[in-house]
Amino acid sequence: MSTRVATAGQPLRDVVYETLRAELMNGDIKFGERLTEPKLSARFGISRTPIREALTVLCSDGLLRREEYGFSPVRPSIPLIRDLYELRITLELGGIQRAINNPEIRHDRELLTAERAAWLALRADPPAQEPGFVVRDEEFHVTLLRAAGNAELVRSLESVNSRIRHVRMYDFMVNNRIETTITEHLAILEAVLAQDLPLAYRLLHRHIGESLDVVLERVTRAMAAMSLATE
Repeated sequence: MSTRVATAGQPLRDVVYETLRAELMNGDIKFGERLTEPKLSARFGISRTPIREALTVLCSDGLLRREEYGFSPVRPSIPLIRDLYELRITLELGGIQRAINNPEIRHDRELLTAERAAWLALRADPPAQEPGFVVRDEEFHVTLLRAAGNAELVRSLESVNSRIRHVRMYDFMVNNRIETTITEHLAILEAVLAQDLPLAYRLLHRHIGESLDVVLERVTRAMAAMSLATE
């Protein structure tokens, strides 16, 4: 299969990355298929350097893994994803809970005010519906936790995020998911800035998923989409 690269000023690496990411997430690349730099270079009609760079990013996203010869799609583990989502919920709610438990702990208002301004701008001009929005979503959750003042919680969340990103990207392929996320993020920020921490806790809990069953349903949907590639 040959793919004509139309960059429109976009770096070649990004064109390859976005093309392969879409194919991986839409099930166009089979789980057992091997991707190699020479084959992709011939397919896109470009040098290996942007191919290599795109493959590296896809590995960091968790969509590909490096094999002895080339790369292959990652088949997510439902039990592992379930455990990581449970850890994510614990970490994020823990940032607010520690402030509820200890009145001396105050969220960084300057940090959250800047984050609020950024999300107001996104509400005024929502980005296109696409999986890459997960990165901006992660930034919100990391910033909210960082504002609670525990750097170790933040490091743990960043680690979890990197391991579930390949599944969470499916959330932003659903219609209106980005607009809903923007609205919910702003509500959480408003509650924290108003120092209504119990409300912020409830809103954040609902936003992530009120129970592990809700989270598992999302992951199962993502797995079903990926499994189509084997049929």
